[in-house]
Amino acid sequence: MKRIVLTLLVCICIQFAFAQKNTPVVIATYNIRYNNPGDSLNAWSHRKENVKALIRFHEFDIFGTQEGLIDQMNGISEMEAYARTGHGRDDGKEAGEHSAIFYKKDRFKLIESGDFWLSETPEKPGKGWDAKCCNRICSWGKFQDIQTKKIFYFFSVHFDHQGIVARKESGKLMVKKIQEIAKNAPVICVGDFNSTPETEQIQAMQTILNDSYKVTQDPPYGPVGTFNAFKFDAPMKHRIDYIFVSKGIKVLKYGVLTDAKDQRYPSDHQPVMIKAVINYPNLI
Repeated sequence: MKRIVLTLLVCICIQFAFAQKNTPVVIATYNIRYNNPGDSLNAWSHRKENVKALIRFHEFDIFGTQEGLIDQMNGISEMEAYARTGHGRDDGKEAGEHSAIFYKKDRFKLIESGDFWLSETPEKPGKGWDAKCCNRICSWGKFQDIQTKKIFYFFSVHFDHQGIVARKESGKLMVKKIQEIAKNAPVICVGDFNSTPETEQIQAMQTILNDSYKVTQDPPYGPVGTFNAFKFDAPMKHRIDYIFVSKGIKVLKYGVLTDAKDQRYPSDHQPVMIKAVINYPNLI
């Protein structure tokens, strides 16, 4: 009898350990639209609580943001379950838009982090190539999943919306920097790439990472497009926001979320969300 009980306990422990190693992660990317008072009823003061409510309801574990100014970063940080990493694009501190990463403090440990700029001089703030409007930044972090003990890298980025050369060169730079920083570790790269799937820069990303839209086990959920321009009836045919993952990361579900309140979207982009399992061995 004791032997049977012991065997059952061993089996339960093995099953529990296996389940822990394969715990899915809810990953998202969300361009939250910068705080522009000229947006009237779509200004941040009217959207902030809806953005936070969406994040809470869908239980994002880790997500990248784009366009947020420091007051918006602090607003999202009011959700005490999350910590963040990433700096402002204008001075590498707090000035300008951020591509910050938010993560659940009880699920992930931040081991290392950094930023680089999408330009010919990625180590310092500046515009790149034919970009005329703005500096563009990528923020990254090296994380350990506390539950599974898996190590992975997470990148959040925002490509230029005007410069054609800037977008192409940014794709090449992202491939180079991901390989340089993460080496052989698993990678999740999210962001607003301001680029549709057939473009050279999106094809470049797929030389090292999978487009989660293409490899999800369940069929993609929601519209194809990810930009709504604050129009509730927008056709949303163009996919410009992406979640790329290493080939060893299993994507279980993919969705473009269309949550709205009173026929108003929380941002001019839809958040993109996946549920995934990181199957890589631990790499430290």
